[in-house]
Amino acid sequence: MKPEHLSELAISCAVITVSTSRTKETDTSGKTIQEILTQAHLEVRHYAVIPDDIGAIRFEVLLAAKTCNCIIVNGGTGLTHDDCTIEAVSPLLEKKIDGFGELFRLKSFEEIGTSTMLSRAIAGTMKGNVIFCIPGSTPAVTLAAKTLIVPEIRHILSHANK
Repeated sequence: MKPEHLSELAISCAVITVSTSRTKETDTSGKTIQEILTQAHLEVRHYAVIPDDIGAIRFEVLLAAKTCNCIIVNGGTGLTHDDCTIEAVSPLLEKKIDGFGELFRLKSFEEIGTSTMLSRAIAGTMKGNVIFCIPGSTPAVTLAAKTLIVPEIRHILSHANK
């Protein structure tokens, strides 16, 4: 990418795990995301594990957005009756980054095959911040964070803040 497409800006991250069964102690996916971000020299300022509840998810995303410009929500993106992350976050997005979900599913297909069609991963911007919603499995968060989010986060935020 062209250097003029990148701004010198501080990147602060939030990791929000949506799960009815995980706790901060058992949240391997949230810990994995934090490790990947830290290894990339990105500061993690906010971390929470919350239940599959639209109100709780929106509250936590809006709370994280007060101090973080990169918010990664993992879990609750599937098709079960209690998966509601997409329904909670979509109305908050001002602009969707359709390519994120498309690339995530393409890369996932290479690893897990046709079951990747069950993923509803999305990303978008909100008031100069970027929000990523990804599946909660450790392989999925590793794939998303390492191959898509970390390499493009500065580029995305540069454009979102022009």
